[in-house]
Amino acid sequence: MTTDVQDSPVDAERRSWLPMVGLFFAQILMSFNVAALPVSLGGMVEDFGVVPTTASTTIVVYGLAVAALVMVGAKLGQRVGWVLVFRVVVATFGCSALMMILSPSVGWAIAGQAVAGASAAIIVPSLVALIAENYRGAQQATAIGSLGSARAISGMSAFFLGGALGTLVGWRPVFGIVLALAVVVFVLSFTLRSDRGHAGIEIDLVAAVLIGAAVVLLTLGFNNLNSWGVFFASQDAPFDVLGMSPSPLMILLGVILGQAFFLWTRKRMRDGKAPLVDLSVLGSSRERAAVYAMFIVVALEAALNFTVPLYIQIVQGRTPFDTSLAMIPFNLTVFVTATLVVRFYKKYSPRAIGVFSFGLTTIALAWLAFVVTNNWETVPTIAGLVVFGIGQGALVTLVFNVLVTASPKELAGDVGSVRGTTQNLASAVGTAVAGALLVTILSFSVGQAVVSNVDLPENLVAQVDLDQVNFVSNDRLREVLDGTDATPEQVDAAVTVNEDARLRTLKLGLLILAAISATAILPATRLPDYRPHEIPDPDA
Repeated sequence: MTTDVQDSPVDAERRSWLPMVGLFFAQILMSFNVAALPVSLGGMVEDFGVVPTTASTTIVVYGLAVAALVMVGAKLGQRVGWVLVFRVVVATFGCSALMMILSPSVGWAIAGQAVAGASAAIIVPSLVALIAENYRGAQQATAIGSLGSARAISGMSAFFLGGALGTLVGWRPVFGIVLALAVVVFVLSFTLRSDRGHAGIEIDLVAAVLIGAAVVLLTLGFNNLNSWGVFFASQDAPFDVLGMSPSPLMILLGVILGQAFFLWTRKRMRDGKAPLVDLSVLGSSRERAAVYAMFIVVALEAALNFTVPLYIQIVQGRTPFDTSLAMIPFNLTVFVTATLVVRFYKKYSPRAIGVFSFGLTTIALAWLAFVVTNNWETVPTIAGLVVFGIGQGALVTLVFNVLVTASPKELAGDVGSVRGTTQNLASAVGTAVAGALLVTILSFSVGQAVVSNVDLPENLVAQVDLDQVNFVSNDRLREVLDGTDATPEQVDAAVTVNEDARLRTLKLGLLILAAISATAILPATRLPDYRPHEIPDPDA
C-alpha cells in the first residue's frame, strides 16, 4: 500500500466515498459492541444475578474469539473473496446482537459475544483488504485514518446512548443499536468493489491450531488469575498441579505455543509454502515496535474502560448514564485526536509522535492516581481523562498506519490479521488483568484495614468471608452486614473501611497502569524515524 500521502498519478481517478462509509460503519459496528459491554455491566449484574467479574467475561470472550480466529479469518477472506465473506459475517454479527437482546442468562450473553467475536475475526482483516482494493494514494491514507476515528466515535456514542438507554429502559436495547448497524453495513456492502477469491489458497491448519490455542490459554490464564489464584490454586480453580493454580501454567503454555507458531510459520516460509500469516509484515524492528506499542496502548485503554464503569456503577451504585457522562471527555478526545493526528505526519516522524504520546498517557494516568476522588466530575479528573485520550487517540491511528503503509497491497489481509490479533488479545488481557489487579489490591487493603480497625471486633469479622472480597456498593455491603449481629455503629465503620479501601485500590491501580505506560516509551523509540513522503511506495 502506498505510503505517500501526497497526490500521485494514481489519485487522478478519485473513487466515491460511499464504499468507505460502509467500512466506516463496520468499524463502528464492532467498536460500538465492545464499548457497550462495560456500560451494560451493571445491568447484566443485576439482571442475571452474577458478580461483576462474571459479567465482564462477555468482554473477554469477544476479544478472545477475535484474537484466536482473526488469522484464519484473513485466509478465508482471501480464499472465498473479501466482499462475499464480509457480507456473511456482518449478518452473523447481527445474529449475535439478537442473542444479547433475548439472552435469558449470562451464558447466552457470553455465547452471543463469542459469535460476535468470531464474526469480527473476519471483519477486521476485511476492512484493511477492502480499503486497499477500493482506494489508493491520499484517499487510502484518509480511509485508514478514519478507522481510528470510527473506533473513538463509536466508543463515545456507545457510552452516551448506552448510558441513557441503560438508565431509562435497560441494557438490552443497547444491542438493538448493534443490530441496526449490522443491517446498515450489510446494505452498504453492495457498494464495495467486488473481488474474486483464490480457491487455491491453503489454510495452514497446524498454525491455526497453535495460534488459536495460544491465544485461548493466554486469555483464560490472565482472566482467571484472581479467581483461580495467582500462584497457589484456590477453591474455585477447576484443577491444580501439585497445588499450583492453573492460571500461570496456562499463561506459560500459551507463550510456548505462541513461539511454536512463529517457528512453524518461518519453517513453512523457508519451504516455499503458504503461511497462515506472512511474517514479512513484521520484517523489521520498526514494524515489531509498532505491534508492541499497539498492544500496550490498547491494553491500557481496555483497562481504563473496565475500571471506570466498574467503579461508577458497581462501587458508587450510580447509573449507566452517569458512566457515559464520565467517559465522554475521554472518548470525545480520542475521536478528535484520531481524526486530526494524520495532519502531523508530514511534519513529525512516527517515532516522535509515539514517544510524545506515550509520555502523555503516562503523565495522565499518574495524575489521575493522585487527583481521583469519589466524584468523577471534578475538573482535575476530567483533565486527566482528556490528556490520556489525546495520547491514546494519536497512538492507535499512528501504529496502525506504520503497519499498513509498510506493506504491499497483496499483504493487506495479513496486516489486518496482525492488527486484529494484537488489538483484541490486548483488549482481553487488559480487561482481565485490570479486574484481577484491582480485586487483589482491594482484598489486601480490606484485610489490612479490618485488622487495624478497633470498631470491628473479631467475632464480626469471622462472620464475613474476607477470602471472597469483591467490589460492592455501600448498599450491598449493608445488606450483607444485616445478616450478622453487627450494631449500626459497626456497620457504619465497615462501610467507611470499604470506601477507603476502594479508593486506595483505584489510586494504586491507576499508578500501576502509569508505570506500564512508561515502559512503552522504549519500544516507541524504535518506531520509524521518517515521514511518510520520504519512503518509496512498497507497491511500486
